[in-house]
Amino acid sequence: MTEKMVYALILGAFVGGVAGYLGSLMLTKRMALVGGALGHLTLPGMAIALAYDFDVSVGAILFLALGVSIIWLLEQKTSLHLEALAAVVFSSSLAIAFLFLPKEEMDIALLGDVSQISFSTVLITVILTSVLYFVIRHIYSKMVLMGISSDLAQTQGINVKNYNVIYLICIAVTVALGVRIVGGLMTAALLAIPACTAKNISQHLSQYAIVSMFAGAAASVLGIIGFALTGAPAGPLIIIASAILFLISIFVKS
Repeated sequence: MTEKMVYALILGAFVGGVAGYLGSLMLTKRMALVGGALGHLTLPGMAIALAYDFDVSVGAILFLALGVSIIWLLEQKTSLHLEALAAVVFSSSLAIAFLFLPKEEMDIALLGDVSQISFSTVLITVILTSVLYFVIRHIYSKMVLMGISSDLAQTQGINVKNYNVIYLICIAVTVALGVRIVGGLMTAALLAIPACTAKNISQHLSQYAIVSMFAGAAASVLGIIGFALTGAPAGPLIIIASAILFLISIFVKS
């Protein structure tokens, strides 16, 4: 096994694990598909990163911040609902991405690429995902309570607005990291499928979150191993592995 493949496995396990962990929270709040919309929003940033040869995750997070800021500004200036404004910004970002995305690197932006990963990239990713894990763990129970009743959460001394901002930042950073391994089209699946798998076989909330994390990490590792053996794009293989784990969980449950 080559050094770059070891790097890819480590990076995939950490990103897949934190994506599964966060996805379990998003599923309880019925926000499982938000990751897909944000994944589309990263595509122009990835296009710029590929065109000017810098890290795709950096381009993704910069454009995510820009897109979310634009949506917030439009919400202040119009009477349109958030979903309508998001649709305008997301579709526009796709058009911009395909306009500037180099054709020879389109597969990398859409499907991800784990073949060119450096030690520094792995180190930064491990640090970021570890910080994300502890932040999500800190806000997890509070976000669940807010999902049940924001008024009840406020009576418990929880600042709902601040926690929502932290939650959205966690989603944005996780999506920006996830596009490296699955591309901009499949981030929703990276977040949602492990959570669905965990929900099938978990007995309580804490078990559900941990199983979701391990299911996400396992799917990423299996997909990257499949890439090493077949040469097929790692992104689709990761999602297929995650879907297979979900099917297995149905039989385990029954």
